[in-house]
Amino acid sequence: LCCQCGVPIPPNAANMCVGCLRGQVDITEGIPKQVTVHFCKQCERYLQPPGTWIQCALESRELLALCLKKIKASLSRVRLIDAGFIWTEPHSKRLKLKLTVQKEVINGAVLQQIFLVEYMIQSQMCEDCHRIEAKDFWKAVVQVRQKTLHKKTFYYLEQLILKHRLHQNTLRIKEIHDGLDFYYSSKQHAQKMVDFLQCTVPARSKSSQRLISHDIHSNVYNYKSTFSVEIVPICKDNVVCLSPKLAQSLGNMNQICVCIRVTSTIHLIDPSTLQIAEIDGNTYWRHPFNSLFHPKQLEEFIVMDINRVQEKRKGAGAGARSNKHTLAEAWVRKTSELDTDHQYFCNTHLGHILNPGDLVLGFDLANCNLNDEFANKMNPHHIPDVVLIKKSYDRSKRQRRRNWKLKELERDREGMDTDDERQYQDFLEDLEEDEAIRKNVNIYRNADVPVESDTDDDGPPRISLAEMLEDLHISQDATGGEGASMMT
Repeated sequence: LCCQCGVPIPPNAANMCVGCLRGQVDITEGIPKQVTVHFCKQCERYLQPPGTWIQCALESRELLALCLKKIKASLSRVRLIDAGFIWTEPHSKRLKLKLTVQKEVINGAVLQQIFLVEYMIQSQMCEDCHRIEAKDFWKAVVQVRQKTLHKKTFYYLEQLILKHRLHQNTLRIKEIHDGLDFYYSSKQHAQKMVDFLQCTVPARSKSSQRLISHDIHSNVYNYKSTFSVEIVPICKDNVVCLSPKLAQSLGNMNQICVCIRVTSTIHLIDPSTLQIAEIDGNTYWRHPFNSLFHPKQLEEFIVMDINRVQEKRKGAGAGARSNKHTLAEAWVRKTSELDTDHQYFCNTHLGHILNPGDLVLGFDLANCNLNDEFANKMNPHHIPDVVLIKKSYDRSKRQRRRNWKLKELERDREGMDTDDERQYQDFLEDLEEDEAIRKNVNIYRNADVPVESDTDDDGPPRISLAEMLEDLHISQDATGGEGASMMT
């Protein structure tokens, strides 16, 4: 019989029934029944003391381990048999854990007990999110600069950063008049961005760091790092004058060349021979050269007559020639001088798209003062009168028919003026005209503009639907009920 209540029981070491034994001894004494768990709303991570934030799904093994660690010290006096979650409302800010424990009590009798521990979720912002919200709390900054008047290279760089998702670790992006500043919470993220820039565009970089504070007892130093990245000051459609030594090393090119593209290298073409060359960043900084004109000096010409030239004989040591361009001899006249008979003769690499009567943009070298150290030393007979850059189309018509769009980085702007808008339109037109640049850019279809047929062969170049991506929009009711798969 039980020594307390007299109920017949199987014999045991305590001589008590289970009910009386539980009334005498509580093996869960000392184990907290209510515990606090810290949760960051911004990044949806839980705090694992002392300072680690981990990502856990509700009712996952990781979250169960985190909850058990909170009461690990008090569980050392008992033997844990089983642990599991009891379902609670996801927004209740409560987690309930059902624990089964055993402990040896009076005279060696083993008692097993089931009890609940309630975890209250308390909101606390983690350090990473705190730095993001503070916006001025940064450990490293990457300053990207280009000493040009046109921002074509920056627009191209922005699309590459979006495509490769390198903007996700930034605390803040600030746009200033001659470049961009990227702020980071760690030096490693900034170094990753610098490495990406040096692989993407011809550039050079240097770094410095400033001591903010240090602890002489624990030997801990706190630095702020600054990375300065300078992009070569050459943009697409620039006319450049190479040094004689560099032109000779590139296959005896003419010194006056046109930049047709800037990717990881500078792509140049000689408009009089179609000879092409690529110059990387290291070569440029060893033999620097500047643009002879800025884009505002482009003048409009009308093609009076054009004659395609057969393949010219290569000179000694000449390099490769472009297969995408056609060499031609053209007579052009400025649209501002149509009342005169003054015409200009030039060689051009645009023979495949130009016809008599077309409008074309170019630079007038015959009536300008060239302020360049290499151009001033050249033989005047080797300097062309006009360098044609690209065919001119009706810009308003192109904007109306443009059924695609690009994404942009979220950044702090100083203010976008009309000149910036014109430069951005120039970049969009370059994307339509150059397939090689388009391959590195994510282009999205604009559903607001109706799709037109591509039968207008004489119109400006356009991007086909096959090259566009569908922009993803997730509505409020994108998910079904509990446990349903996500629908897009």
